[in-house]
Amino acid sequence: MQQDLGQIAVTVAAKKTLTWKIGIAAGVFFLAALMLMGALLPAPSAAASSCEDTGVGTGPATPVNDNTASGASGSGTGSVHENQIANAQAIDNVAIRLHLPGKATLIALMTAMQESSLLNQDTGDRDSVGLFQQRPSMGWGSKANIMKPAYAAESFFKGRGTNRGLVDIKNWMTRPPGDVAQAVQHSKYPSLYAGHESEVRALAKEAGIDLARAGSATGTTGSGATAGSGDDSTAASGDVPSQCPTNDTVPGSSTGASGGSFTDGKNTVPLHNPRTVEEAIRWARLHSGVLSTPAWYRRCLAFVANVYGWSFSGVDYAIDHYKVVPANMRHPGDRHPPPGALLYWDTGHRAGHIAVYLGNGEIASNDILRPGYIDVVKADEIEDRWGAKYVGWTPPVFPRAG
Repeated sequence: MQQDLGQIAVTVAAKKTLTWKIGIAAGVFFLAALMLMGALLPAPSAAASSCEDTGVGTGPATPVNDNTASGASGSGTGSVHENQIANAQAIDNVAIRLHLPGKATLIALMTAMQESSLLNQDTGDRDSVGLFQQRPSMGWGSKANIMKPAYAAESFFKGRGTNRGLVDIKNWMTRPPGDVAQAVQHSKYPSLYAGHESEVRALAKEAGIDLARAGSATGTTGSGATAGSGDDSTAASGDVPSQCPTNDTVPGSSTGASGGSFTDGKNTVPLHNPRTVEEAIRWARLHSGVLSTPAWYRRCLAFVANVYGWSFSGVDYAIDHYKVVPANMRHPGDRHPPPGALLYWDTGHRAGHIAVYLGNGEIASNDILRPGYIDVVKADEIEDRWGAKYVGWTPPVFPRAG
């Protein structure tokens, strides 16, 4: 009997070993399949993501030492926050060298925060690169030069080629900073620069930058356009029709903007999104985790709009989307949203945060585990990690999307 038990134990151990080996092989195969799917399934590219929303989407991510995320942005090693500090100091050093006042640094920081999240991005809309997303094809210089923070900052301040810089904007020292930034950048979304002022002031203080520093309105003479000669009131934007691709679909998704309906158990809301709730949740999961691209840093509103099939939300900031949803559809403070709902948080910054609720206490959100990536996490991670305040939820309606 004892011999039989020993033999059985050996047999069971052998079976367990075989099962374990099969399990490892299956796991490796599954991971390879996921990686292959990541290569084959449609996913928003870094270049396309800048077309997908008008707003920055969220407050600053929690500083995380993540070399992958930093490398993706072209910012080198260290945390996102550390790179922002270093880039802010590089911009200020150029302003000091040009004898420009602290307000010039403030405007440049607000501009770079909007254009690149103050990270030295090596990709962008069309051929835009660098801190200020300047384009080689528009005469700002070669990509290699634009990727040098000092070169890019000098271009922003003094202009480059036929492009005007800050010192070329008439009365720039007495105008609102956001207006001056727009006069240099010619953005399709001119109102967004102003929203970064309080954020970059705090960053500048941490970086030891004196934004009250005196200086010359024209700075030192250089290779830009003639200082103070221009007036941006009739400046052409130089914008071209959008090159954004059509949103990709998931198997079985709708092709029209019917969107089905959404119910909270009491009321049913007809939806007019390109994707139904079920399709949207499936799309969000297919673009999260190992299948996520690193294109979503501070772009939660862009992601949420894309989840439901829109190219853009039509709203500047995430928290503002809560306000454009009809009041009778808002559920302030309610923590029992149906799957597919849009959840909102006050992050203590102008933009706030928005995410898609997947059910079972989970959301699909950017920047929580990895800056720039989408991951499926528990909804309370927003409050635990960022100290944010939960605002409430709404049905997935996008009154201004397109």
